[in-house]
Amino acid sequence: MMNRMFCGLAGILIVAYVSARGEESHLSAKDNEDAAVSEKPTVLTVLYNNIAGDERCTAAWGMSCLVEGGAKTVLFDTGGNGRILLRNMEVLGKDPGDVDIVVLSHIHADHTGGLADFLARNSDVQVFVPDAFPDSLKADIRETGAELVAVRGPQKITRRIHTTGQIGMMLKEQALILETAKGIVLITGCSHPGVENLAKRAAKVCPDQPFRLITGGFHLGGASRKQVDRIIELFRSLEVRKVGPSHCTGAAATAMFREAWGDNFLNCGCGAVIKLNSKQ
Repeated sequence: MMNRMFCGLAGILIVAYVSARGEESHLSAKDNEDAAVSEKPTVLTVLYNNIAGDERCTAAWGMSCLVEGGAKTVLFDTGGNGRILLRNMEVLGKDPGDVDIVVLSHIHADHTGGLADFLARNSDVQVFVPDAFPDSLKADIRETGAELVAVRGPQKITRRIHTTGQIGMMLKEQALILETAKGIVLITGCSHPGVENLAKRAAKVCPDQPFRLITGGFHLGGASRKQVDRIIELFRSLEVRKVGPSHCTGAAATAMFREAWGDNFLNCGCGAVIKLNSKQ
């Protein structure tokens, strides 16, 4: 009897030890994976924009940006035309099949028009949309086989990528926040609720982190010089290091940001590639 009890106890201890070693190995592998990801530069590629850039790309009204370098590849907005989006991806060497997550900033067609063609190529994705999107569009996304995520408040999309959550009164919009070693990056679609309000929301979502970059559409085409000056002052108070306005920002406002940031102004036309390594 004692021998059987001893053998049983020994077996339990061996199983527990092996399990613990297996868990330790699993955790170590996960830690190594996270460390490897954190060492990769975050790369933003502007796939769709009405501001011309890379001559190989077709410029058209709208916005789309690919975010690479993390554990997941994220497509932010899909431009206004799926054929143009997919062609620009091809000439830039980007495979739709490599995308894990799609985030749509708001309902306007110049940001969602390429979605159907994209999902026809790759529906094995999560699609994050403002909860205010029409139920019919949500149903269409689900029917492709994609996983729909309706966004209300701020939430994590991956370990280092957040959505601001939908904000605005009549037109709801969300923006993308990336955490990097040198601060956060805010990517906006059109900034209908105000780029300043999206920036303030990002500062609340990721407190005590400096702004490394704010880029995307700032929606300042009809803004006065005084209005743009106020936004520039807000950005300076938030210690925004670099800016990359494009799409619907407007030529006059873009020129003001260029003058204010000098060498830290980034040209973010169609085809632009922004590599944010740990030294920048």
